[in-house]
Amino acid sequence: MQKTILATDLDGTFLGGTPAQRTALYDWILARREQIVLIYASGRSLGAMQDVLAELPLQPDHIIADVGTSFYTGPLHLPHSAMETWLDQAWASDARERIHAVLRGHAHLRIQPMVEGRRISCFYSDASLARAACAAIVPLGFDVLLSAEIYFDVLPRGVQKGPTLLKALQALGLAPERTLVAGDTLNDLSLFQTGLAGVAVANQEALLTQALVGMANVHHSELEGAGGVLEALQRFH
Repeated sequence: MQKTILATDLDGTFLGGTPAQRTALYDWILARREQIVLIYASGRSLGAMQDVLAELPLQPDHIIADVGTSFYTGPLHLPHSAMETWLDQAWASDARERIHAVLRGHAHLRIQPMVEGRRISCFYSDASLARAACAAIVPLGFDVLLSAEIYFDVLPRGVQKGPTLLKALQALGLAPERTLVAGDTLNDLSLFQTGLAGVAVANQEALLTQALVGMANVHHSELEGAGGVLEALQRFH
């Protein structure tokens, strides 16, 4: 039997829902642990994920962190050489300097402290000003991702959760057709844009709902967080 791969966002998705829903999801996976490849795909850095890794009864097989700009594998969460090469090629050595030079002209953006990975992350509060900053940065050869109506991430061109997941499946020899993705915000959109089977949980942000219109590969669950993930995972597995 081929293993099922679950690539899931954490906050609001795998960590969302009621305590009973989370327990049901985690217990279901634990009962079938040898049949499931578990990948956390988070906007968090590995450092900011340590509390989750310490508290959850489940340890992931692989981690996509920093909105897709970092990848770790195994119980020790070590870098994967092929993935490191691919990610490094997308992030030039002078990327931070060039991005910060532009951001200095957009004082409304607040740089997030303690950010890891190949990205620059800020907070924004005015969508129109954030879009203006996007227009100034994109011509430099970077992507800008706005999510949860607060996060402004400058990323390597073509690198987000979705592309990193596809590259990882290839590098690890895992089957795309056996992969289920799950998320709730715009920083999960690229997961669904892969064309892989997906579930958007009921507490998805409105902008994600709009962006997913017409995507036949995505199931919109009526259950929040872990409840929606379990519903989809049971059917998919």
